[in-house]
Amino acid sequence: MQRFTQGFYGYVVAVLVCLVGVGIFLLITPQSRTEHIPKIDFSIDVANMRHMAPYQVWSPEPVPAGWIPTSSRATNTKGVVTWQLGFATAKGPDDERSHASLAQSDEKPAAEFANRMANTDKATGNIQINGVTWQQRFREDKDQRSLVQLLPDVTIVVTGTAQWDELSALAGSLKKQSKLPS
Repeated sequence: MQRFTQGFYGYVVAVLVCLVGVGIFLLITPQSRTEHIPKIDFSIDVANMRHMAPYQVWSPEPVPAGWIPTSSRATNTKGVVTWQLGFATAKGPDDERSHASLAQSDEKPAAEFANRMANTDKATGNIQINGVTWQQRFREDKDQRSLVQLLPDVTIVVTGTAQWDELSALAGSLKKQSKLPS
C-alpha cells in the first residue's frame, strides 16, 4: 500500500483523484448558457440631471429596441455637470452585443470634452439624424465610432464599439428634457 502513496505513483493517484473530483463537480453544478447583463434604471439620474444641470438634458426616449442600459453616472464637479449613460446594444446577426454610450456635459472648452469622450479629435465626416447634423469620428485602433454635437450650452457625444447605424439609432432617440426647478 505504501507504494501508491509515495513517489511517482502517489503523485499520479493524487492527480487522478483531483481530476475525478473536478469532473464530478462539473457534472452536478448547474451551467447557465444565457447571458447575464446587469440592467439599471437610469430614470433617477435623468430626474437628478433635470434639477442639477444648467442646460436642458438629452435622454433616450425610447431606448432602442433590445438595448440594455448597463451604467449611469451623473456628476457635478466644480460646477461642471456631466452625465454618462452606457448600453449593451441589441444582438447582431452574429448573436453578439456591442457597447454604446451617451455622454453630455457643459464642460468648457467643449471640444476638449468631445475629444476625450471620442478618444480622437479627427472628424471623418458628418451625418444627418432627424434633421440634425452630427460630426462623425472614428478611432481605428480602438474600433471606436463617435457622433459629436456641439451645442451652445452642452456637448453631446454618442460613442462606442457599436456600428454607425446603432449609434445613429441612439442619437435619433434623444429627446430634450425640460428643466426642473432646483
